[in-house]
Amino acid sequence: QVQLEESGGGLVQAGGSLRLSCAASGRTSSLYVVGWFRQAPGKGREFVAAISRSGETMYANSVKGRFCISRDNAKNTMYLQMNSLEPEDTAVYSCAARTAGNIGLTSSIISDYGYWGQGTQVAVSS
Repeated sequence: QVQLEESGGGLVQAGGSLRLSCAASGRTSSLYVVGWFRQAPGKGREFVAAISRSGETMYANSVKGRFCISRDNAKNTMYLQMNSLEPEDTAVYSCAARTAGNIGLTSSIISDYGYWGQGTQVAVSS
């Protein structure tokens, strides 16, 4: 089992920045690919970014060039640096660990991820 806990959400004005963290505990030796997903009010969950243990990254087109995912394997912590935030980025952001398929490769498919954090709220005002 892997437990994930997000932090760093909050309220920010459009154009601002936030840095989300995702701390992992438990069987962290099985932590390969970690992803960030978000769910806006009234919408389904969507992929944001993912990173493999070796540092390979994948981004949704909507955040490419604005968001940066990273990880510190020694600290079992993953990060999402969000810059140039837009009101459309308002959502609950959750981190997740991949448990299905080729778990060493990044994926944007929600069902590939089996461990999820509770999420942290990000609100961007115009």
